[in-house]
Amino acid sequence: QVQLVESGGGLVQTGDSLRLSCAASGLILSIFTMGWFRQVPGKEREFVASIGRNNGQTDYAESLKGRFTISRDDAKNTVFLQMNSLKPEDTAVYYCAAGPGTLLFRDRERYRAWGQGTQVTVSS
Repeated sequence: QVQLVESGGGLVQTGDSLRLSCAASGLILSIFTMGWFRQVPGKEREFVASIGRNNGQTDYAESLKGRFTISRDDAKNTVFLQMNSLKPEDTAVYYCAAGPGTLLFRDRERYRAWGQGTQVTVSS
């Protein structure tokens, strides 16, 4: 059974940092493209970042480049999202996801396994 479990969310103030973790079980993380998405009420789940197999290429939503960093530790079956200089507009439920493929992708449909999400709230 594939399971992805996010953790590390919480309530922070503008300018603070958080590191989210996604622990995977039931799959070999190293062979999957991993992604982070976020969603706020009333809006579609949006792409945040992805990282390719072999800890290689990364991709970020243009508005988040320079503030967010995705990384992975395949030996621990864990993916991370380092979030710096947080803003109120970053408030959302953050989800990690896994998808097969040899190239990076942003399409939600390409990700076949999803975590339950972790809440990040950034106050002014």
